[in-house]
Amino acid sequence: MADEVTIRIVGSFLEIDPTEWALLSGTSRSGEGYNPFISHAFLSALEQSGSAHAETGWLAHHLLLSEGEKLIGAVPCYLKSHSQGEYVFDHGWADAYQRAGGRYYPKLQASVPFTPATGPRLLVRQGEDRARVQALLAQGLQQITIELGVSSSHLTFLQEQELPALEEAGFLHRTDQQFHFINRGYADHEAFLGELSSSKRKNLRKERRAALENGVSIDWLTGKDLTDEIWDHFFHFYMDTGSRKWGRPYLTRSFYALIGETMPDDILLVMAKRDGRYVAGAINFIGADALYGRHWGCIEDHPFLHFEVCYHQAIDFALAHGLSRVEAGAQGEHKLARGYEPVTTHSAHFIAHQGLRRAVANYLDQERQEVAQIGAYLEGHTPFRKGERPSRPGEEIDG
Repeated sequence: MADEVTIRIVGSFLEIDPTEWALLSGTSRSGEGYNPFISHAFLSALEQSGSAHAETGWLAHHLLLSEGEKLIGAVPCYLKSHSQGEYVFDHGWADAYQRAGGRYYPKLQASVPFTPATGPRLLVRQGEDRARVQALLAQGLQQITIELGVSSSHLTFLQEQELPALEEAGFLHRTDQQFHFINRGYADHEAFLGELSSSKRKNLRKERRAALENGVSIDWLTGKDLTDEIWDHFFHFYMDTGSRKWGRPYLTRSFYALIGETMPDDILLVMAKRDGRYVAGAINFIGADALYGRHWGCIEDHPFLHFEVCYHQAIDFALAHGLSRVEAGAQGEHKLARGYEPVTTHSAHFIAHQGLRRAVANYLDQERQEVAQIGAYLEGHTPFRKGERPSRPGEEIDG
């Protein structure tokens, strides 16, 4: 007799055994496709530090799927009282529903808080039937949305291969655009620059030289380099820039202390120094095959330093460590000129109310077309020599 399949909600990562969680694909370096943002260390640090918890509008509602006593799947999930810190915007849906007399919040959000990076959302235990477990998770998330009486559930920055199970369960498909650097086996940054048009190549070399004028130098810090003093410097940059950019930065100093203790080898700080002190820095996370740029801050303004610290140095690190790509976060067409290419991102949305669902579905049909058109346009404006852009792994170029 087959074991019964059950799904339950837990209110904290502290209720989840780290050893069991590490058996889910993508959550550990011991498995395939490691993504640091879905590791137990990262997600539990967000909660323990007070960065993502009920008082900030992120009430943990993690879905665990078990077969008998064995955990076979999970969805990191939160009950949200707002739409902040998600980077896939549904404020217009909320406003329209509330004007019509509905109650949009709370909603279920399956994502990594404050992190616009693609990764698994329907997590499957290694060795299990992936399609079966993903289908069970998608159906379970839809059913829980209805049972809780919330307006909707949303999976953002998910992997494209997760979409079939979600669409079968009634979720709507949404697309957006990011910019990623694709490593096509370049030996170093100069080899990459050699693929660009002459004018773009000259501009970037000039930009990199200008960024390091005024005595600026760059350090890569990871692992044991991440001392409390270094985190104090970086947190100062984060708070100063974040307060001006967002009004209230999301992450606490305690969050950085926790990840510095539990996952230091998965973190790269690119720090800029002048006159013996650090003046700017960017935090990156190191996955199995990608470097994920997150946020940066500075206490001194220098021309082009942001581009050097966040984009050029990330490319240097990826090439030096054989990583296949750099994901540079949300938005930013300025990344295009620095060799980052347009990439389509995906999300899925279940809307319980049929009227709102129809309106959102019509909107998304049009939006997907617009995203595709913009992506095609941007592909024609990369800095690569016209007609000579190397193919991405697994991609064929007509010609």
